Amino acid sequence: MKNRKGWSACLVLLILGGAVLVWSQCRTPQTGSYQYDEGLIFNTIYHFSYQAKENYQSQIEEELQRFDASLSPFNPTSIISRFNDNDTTVEADSWFTTVFDRSMEIWLDTEGAFDPTVSPLVNLWGFGFKSGIAVTPEAVDSLHGLVGMERLALSDGRLYKDDSRMTLDFSAIAKGYAVDVVASFLQEKGVENYLVEIGGEIRAHGHNSQGKSWRIGIDTPDESNVAGGEIEAVMLLDDAALATSGNYRNYRIVNGQRVAHTIDPVSGYPIQHTLLSATVLAPDCMTADAYATAFMVLGVEKSLEIVARHPELETFLIYAVDSVQTAVTYSPGMKQYLFGD
Repeated sequence: MKNRKGWSACLVLLILGGAVLVWSQCRTPQTGSYQYDEGLIFNTIYHFSYQAKENYQSQIEEELQRFDASLSPFNPTSIISRFNDNDTTVEADSWFTTVFDRSMEIWLDTEGAFDPTVSPLVNLWGFGFKSGIAVTPEAVDSLHGLVGMERLALSDGRLYKDDSRMTLDFSAIAKGYAVDVVASFLQEKGVENYLVEIGGEIRAHGHNSQGKSWRIGIDTPDESNVAGGEIEAVMLLDDAALATSGNYRNYRIVNGQRVAHTIDPVSGYPIQHTLLSATVLAPDCMTADAYATAFMVLGVEKSLEIVARHPELETFLIYAVDSVQTAVTYSPGMKQYLFGD
């Protein structure tokens, strides 16, 4: 365990340059120069770097706009928004179904720490897609009654709720899934070498333009540390996904007190523990994204317990020792990905 000074941590891209996923046996792997795409999607910045003979940015953006029309709670005509509004004519598409099913699995595995139905409480505390209700114990208790994935069912494309006031927000898993969608698109084009990053969630395969593994940096936790600032650790990836969740930048002042954006679905209140940042490595970014969020709810010890029973997962955790110092701990398998460790 290493002691560090500071107060926060987040994922930041150190080096861009590209390659992508596994390729179909019937396709010829692509060569060519490295393409570097940057833009805005889902109100955040994306970076795509991949080796290909042509540029796919416009096609990828079209795919992501279709994705947005399925899973964005900020899009009033999306499938998830229509489900939230109890539109009985809407049917789930494959994207919604995939995210719903994986969310249910991770909800069970984390004993409710990851729960997309917490959205009414996230909105109440001012971090969601709606706001306007004053935060009081009575309001928290009332909305807490609308939380729980066990109260939903998806059957034949229809979403069934125990209470029509229940809503879903897949923001803590959908961005990671969008990274996987882009990676799959590139795979279908025969791209071997890629790095896909959307808002800090990453999936990498192959090597960068220098022929080396992709280097990904994890910020030192500090609310004043901007992306590209002080780095806590560097990871080398050539076939993995990585996501980080942290509370040190995204917070609000509610009733005169600072509250973090991670809401505990079990208690209904913002989390209060020492974990500042959770980075999760997984085979796909959807999984990494969801577990990173769950770990921020669970804290250090319970997060390590979950990783210990999942050989496909690794984690890198930064937590507060006191008001000045932070410390780092990580799962044993993470060591092989740490540059210079």
